[in-house]
Amino acid sequence: MGGADARIIRNTALVILALVALRLVAAAFTPITFDEAYYWMWSKNLAGGYYDHPPMVAYVIRAGTMIAGDTELGVRLVSILLALPMSYAIYRTAAILFGGARVAATSAILLNVTMMASVGTLIVTPDAPLLVASSFVLFFLAKVLETGRGVWWLAVGAAVGAALLSKYTAMFFGAAILIWLASVPKLRRWFLSPWPYRGGLVALALFSPVILWNADHHWVSFVKQLGRAKIEDFRPVYIAELIPTQIAFATPLVFILGAMGLHALTWRRAGALASRVLIETMFWTIVAYFVWHSLHARVEANWFAPVYPPFIVAAAAAANLAQWKPRARRLVDFCLRWAAPTGIVMFAALILQANTGWLSGYRRDATVRSVGVGWRELAAGIEAERARYGASCVLTPDYGTTGWLAFYLPRGSCVVQQNQRIRWVNMPEPDPNLLTGKLLYLDEIRPDGHPFLNELFAKVTRVGELQRKRGPLVVETYGIDLLEGAKGDVLDRSPPPELAP
Repeated sequence: MGGADARIIRNTALVILALVALRLVAAAFTPITFDEAYYWMWSKNLAGGYYDHPPMVAYVIRAGTMIAGDTELGVRLVSILLALPMSYAIYRTAAILFGGARVAATSAILLNVTMMASVGTLIVTPDAPLLVASSFVLFFLAKVLETGRGVWWLAVGAAVGAALLSKYTAMFFGAAILIWLASVPKLRRWFLSPWPYRGGLVALALFSPVILWNADHHWVSFVKQLGRAKIEDFRPVYIAELIPTQIAFATPLVFILGAMGLHALTWRRAGALASRVLIETMFWTIVAYFVWHSLHARVEANWFAPVYPPFIVAAAAAANLAQWKPRARRLVDFCLRWAAPTGIVMFAALILQANTGWLSGYRRDATVRSVGVGWRELAAGIEAERARYGASCVLTPDYGTTGWLAFYLPRGSCVVQQNQRIRWVNMPEPDPNLLTGKLLYLDEIRPDGHPFLNELFAKVTRVGELQRKRGPLVVETYGIDLLEGAKGDVLDRSPPPELAP
């Protein structure tokens, strides 16, 4: 390794460490989102699967809270730190596929400055471990290509298995790998080798707890996730959201580089055939599914996490390898120079806005519903009401409110979602004695109220209203109802819609 390469590696490592440190600071003072609170509750009751997703996000959160406690930082700690091995994987992938420390360093830095990586590892969802696992799937496939050794297929299988434990989207890796092998003549020999199939068995073994959990629960998670987009629901309006949201999540300059990189790999023959086809298949196979999905239902921006590793490597190839005409070269150089500063500024602005609302003049924005600003104060008010009336438990109407209350109320408080009990099937059932006395019901104030409560309780009394606020902005106003005289089981145990007859 030459002196220049060593300097590039050192500087890249310092930049990535600084970006990870920035996320850790942001994680410590940014209230958790409702999804994070929900997954935090999963982490208290680890299982082989859950109603919404496979279990990896719960294990990531559990590991973090074992180190830093049940705090915002503890929930997010391991997810953020996983950006370090992710960065190594993407660095080595780019170095193997396209050669040189500069391409590799560009890949590692560009990935870390995307909102998908910076916010996606800070806000812990199943897409966070999926992004990391996807980086290693690509890395180990690059090792198969570099070494020609079959044993690396076992590592590929392990990475795919970890991705499957994160999110079901990872099933498309199998199709992408098959297309890659079939498209490159020198790789077709692997179809006659036992090693890829052994790798598949490794992936299946790692994923087997999810299969067993689903088998014990009427396959509900598979039905829920795999049935999201129905062919009969043709709604092409959603496809218009795909590109704008990905421009934001990739950050505009990285998106331009990635798009130019994919063009260069396809039409300018930048790099060896096997390397180019690997990047293209790992990107386009999953993108093709999401395009199809968007013709029938909404595709959330963070669902594209598994395509970001190949997309970023393509961006680095565009910046460092492809030959461009002068105008295009100036665009590439401009994007490369300003991609990292732009990404950092966008991240800082988002965190500032989510916590304070300053940038919108305290008006509503996309973060205000999902980030739990004001919930600590709201939970204190709810606890005061609970103590005043001697209520033994708080009932809620949705998983987000349940998670936020469980996180911000005193530890051990009884908080139960009244409906959708399938979400809590891995948790011990609440003590029946806690549901027979006085209860509180918390929900946003609704014009029609909650008439079903009168069917469940002899007496329903509105005892207070509380506001969740971000600065002077009222985010939500909650009504607190005192429930007395339960007429029977107060929990709605009807099956989820996926299993309804």
